[in-house]
Amino acid sequence: MVSMIRNTHSLNADLHCHSLVSDGVLTPAALAQRAAQNGVQLWSLTDHDELSGLQEAREACRELDLPFVTGVEISATWARRTVHIVGLNVDPENQALKDGLEAIRSGRADRARQIAVRLEQMGVEGSYEGALRYASNPQLLSRTHFARFLLEQGYCKTMQEVFDRYLGDGRSGNVRIHWSRLEEAVQWIVGAGGRAIIAHPGRYIYDETQAEAFFDVFRQLGGEGIEVVTGSHRPEQYRQYADVARRFGFLVSRGSDFHAPSESHVDLGSLPELPSDLRPVWHDWV
Repeated sequence: MVSMIRNTHSLNADLHCHSLVSDGVLTPAALAQRAAQNGVQLWSLTDHDELSGLQEAREACRELDLPFVTGVEISATWARRTVHIVGLNVDPENQALKDGLEAIRSGRADRARQIAVRLEQMGVEGSYEGALRYASNPQLLSRTHFARFLLEQGYCKTMQEVFDRYLGDGRSGNVRIHWSRLEEAVQWIVGAGGRAIIAHPGRYIYDETQAEAFFDVFRQLGGEGIEVVTGSHRPEQYRQYADVARRFGFLVSRGSDFHAPSESHVDLGSLPELPSDLRPVWHDWV
């Protein structure tokens, strides 16, 4: 539970970001410092499929007097596509959650080896070792780490170009993986005492019928919220997913999805406010 602060929609909460424990570049402590400097009033670290940075983050927040919420971003599969589910206020010692994330990380490690093979076939040598220089854990080697290596070696000039040419969905360097099932991800979060939140819904390539089914299934499984204001959403998508929240009765969340100063769309704490008629995910935590 976080310390008491006023419950307002204008609260500068940032409940989605990544450290070098997964695919960010800053330590959990450095992220906490950056959040505090940027005026964040409620912060969560949500590394991909990993909980090991939470203790450092919590300790740093205690020193900074920054209210902290434990978090994780879980990779899941629904309708043959990858979705990300953020778990907030989870118990990081919950065994089912820890075991589930360990299984996902094993799949990530296998996928990384396959990506390296495909990139070598495309003329990119040494990508596995190169990507590993950017990762703190071989089990968490991701497309982002490979992308940084490709930028370093001059194959592309921007992160977006890397994904457009090599690593994005449907590109030759991308390897599809079956993550956890959506129901598993939600179950682990709820079982660990947390709230399950759909991360950056605007990034998923579903038609209107599929999207509506996704939201409905998520709610039936016990999912409670949706990110409305997030780093990869455009202003019109803020309005679009605020409307989804109204129709499905979701709590709403806000997070920069910050990874690195030179890569992220927005910095920690720099997003606009949530719509005032919707209930924030933190409504009973502050």
